[in-house]
Amino acid sequence: MDLSSSLATPQALRGGSLTGPLAAHAARRRSVQLLLRPRRPTARCSVDAAKQQVQGPPAAVTAEAEAEAAPGKECFGVFCTTYDLKADEKTRSWKKLVNVAVSGAAGMISNHLLFKLASGEVFGQDQPIALKLLGSERSLQALEGVAMELEDSLYPLLREVSIGIDPYVVFEDADWALLIGAKPRGPGVERAALLDINGQIFAEQGKALNAVASRNVKVIVVGNPCNTNALICLKNAPNLQAKNFHALTRLDENRAKCQLALKAGVFYDKVSNMTIWGNHSTTQVPDFLNAKIDGKPVKEVIKDTKWLEEDFTVTVQKRGGVLIQKWGRSSAASTAVSIVDAMRSLVTPTPEGDWFSTGVYTTGNPYGIAEDIVFSMPCRSKGDGDYELVKDVVMDDFLWGRIKKSEVELIAEKRCVAHLTGEGNAFCDLPGDTMLPGEM
Repeated sequence: MDLSSSLATPQALRGGSLTGPLAAHAARRRSVQLLLRPRRPTARCSVDAAKQQVQGPPAAVTAEAEAEAAPGKECFGVFCTTYDLKADEKTRSWKKLVNVAVSGAAGMISNHLLFKLASGEVFGQDQPIALKLLGSERSLQALEGVAMELEDSLYPLLREVSIGIDPYVVFEDADWALLIGAKPRGPGVERAALLDINGQIFAEQGKALNAVASRNVKVIVVGNPCNTNALICLKNAPNLQAKNFHALTRLDENRAKCQLALKAGVFYDKVSNMTIWGNHSTTQVPDFLNAKIDGKPVKEVIKDTKWLEEDFTVTVQKRGGVLIQKWGRSSAASTAVSIVDAMRSLVTPTPEGDWFSTGVYTTGNPYGIAEDIVFSMPCRSKGDGDYELVKDVVMDDFLWGRIKKSEVELIAEKRCVAHLTGEGNAFCDLPGDTMLPGEM
C-alpha cells in the first residue's frame, strides 16, 4: 500500500500545494512507501475541552474522508478507538493529554522507556499520554511490534499511539521530544565523522521540531555525542526556546552517586547535590566538591583525596564499558531510567537545597563558562518544565581546571559541526578521542 501521500498536509491531500520547508520536505519523500496496518474507520478525540463532543463512525467511510480526518498520522490498533475522557467518571478529573515523541523508538533504550512513560511513572496517575514513535524504513516492522506490546500492556493512561518515519509528521504538536535514535560508533569511525553523521540527523529533526512541534516543547537529546547534537538541534530550531533543549547527563550523575555511596558505605539516597559538569565524554567532571552525603560535604565523609580526584572520575566514566564486558550489552535499561529521572526533575519541584544535572545552553550562565555551547550544569526546577541554574556552588582550582578542559573540547566540537549550525565551514581539531567506553 502506497501511503506516501499521507506525509502531506490536509491542503495537499485536497489537491492544494505545499509551501516553505514542508514543501521541500514532502518532495524529498514522495517515493517513500510505508507498509502500515490499515486505519480503522473510527473517529478519534482527545481530552481537549474543545473536542469533547464525540461522534460515532459513519456507516461508510471513504478514503478521502479518512485522509481529511487525520492526514499523515498513523494510529495503531486499539489506539484508533474513539474515547472521551470527560464522559467517563473515572477519567474526567485527568489532565489534558500530553504528546511525547520518541525517536529511535524501536531500539533497546526505548524498549524500556516507553513502558515507563505509559505507566505514569513520569507524569503521574492523572496524566493521559499520547506516544508518537519515530523509526526508519528499516525499523518500521519492529515499530509495529513495539506498538503491539503497548496494546497488550493495557495501560489506562496511554490513549494514543502513532508510528511513522517522517519527523515532520511524528513531531506534530509534541510537548516532549526524546531524541534517542542515532548511529552508533563502529570500528574505525573517528569521533569527528560521528559528529557529522549524527549531526545531520539532529539538524533535520531540529528543523522538524521548529516547523510542527509545540512552541514550548521540551527536548532531551540522548543520541551521542549528545551535547553537540543538542546544540545542532537547537540551532536548527530558531523559533523554539534554546533553554528547552537538554543533553542527557543524568546517567552519569546516577553512576557518580552510586560510587560515592559505595565508598562511604551508605545507601545512595543519602547522596545529594551531585553535579556532572561539561561534556558527556571522558572530559566530564563529576563534582565531589559540592556533593553531599547525608547532608555533609563529601570531603568530610570520604577522606581519601586521591580516590576522589583520580579513581572516582575514571570509575564513573568506565562504568558503561565494564557493564558491556560483564554481560555483552549496553546500559539500555539504566539509560531509560535516567531519561525518566531527567524528565521527572523538570515536572517535579526540586527538593529544597538539592539540584540535578542536565546539559543545557550556556548563554547567560553565571559561572564564566563559554557561551553558545551545550554544557552539563547544576539546575533546579519548580516542577513546571522549566529550570534555573544553581548559583550557590563552590569552585576551586582543581574543579575549575577540569571544567575548562571539557569546555575546550565542546568548543572544538562546535567548530567541527559549523556547517550544520549555520556558522560557516567546519574545521575539526578535536583534542583527542574522548568517547566514553561502552559507547563505541
